[in-house]
Amino acid sequence: MEHGHPLVTWKLFGFDIIFDLSSILMMVVTALIVFIIAIICTRNLKKRPTGKQNFIEWVFDFVRGVIESNMAWKNGGRFHFLAVTLIMFIFIGNMLGLPMSIASKNNNLWWKSPTADPTVTLTLSTLVVLLTHFYGVKVKGGARYMADYAKPMWPLIIINLFEEFTSTLTLGLRLYGNIFAGELLLGLLSALIFQQPAWGWIIGLPGLILWQGFSIFVGTIQAYIFLMLAMVYMSHKVQSDH
Repeated sequence: MEHGHPLVTWKLFGFDIIFDLSSILMMVVTALIVFIIAIICTRNLKKRPTGKQNFIEWVFDFVRGVIESNMAWKNGGRFHFLAVTLIMFIFIGNMLGLPMSIASKNNNLWWKSPTADPTVTLTLSTLVVLLTHFYGVKVKGGARYMADYAKPMWPLIIINLFEEFTSTLTLGLRLYGNIFAGELLLGLLSALIFQQPAWGWIIGLPGLILWQGFSIFVGTIQAYIFLMLAMVYMSHKVQSDH
């Protein structure tokens, strides 16, 4: 069954601005969960970590490894908290739509993974690419950054601009496509169970269990890939040897 979206349209300077309330809601929920996890795991920090502190330290160590695989720590250390926030937000966002989806009586879908919306994932990828330019200018200075960006010659800058566009597009759509496809199949399997109670559960229930596990794996891998590519793009901008 195809669901609709709770949309609100605002007029601004003669233009229609459309907001998807479900995506906004799920982004807020994701941010709150990340914030709560961070608060819980960082309370009463000890020199010898135990329990929940072990988890958050493992996340920080894992992300540090990702950063160091792409750039020297003297350049990459400044992105540590950004990278941790990014991977936690995307991972939790990927997971939210797996256990359930909630639709209203008029068939508008309210509970889903925020990353199953292309607007959300493309916004994330756009922000990442813009941040790479911001930090590139901040680290190198405007003149040196533009000189490096235009190498090997000024006319070829159009190729670099096209690369920025394709990087933004592929980074966002890769994440969206994987999460949306997973949730779509989960919805079809669930519908098979409820719409064909006589025999649908024979195929739908085992398929639902297997695909839930596979979707957790895919959601985890996609969060890692997004972070890895974000740090690759960042390293290209802040390091002079690229």
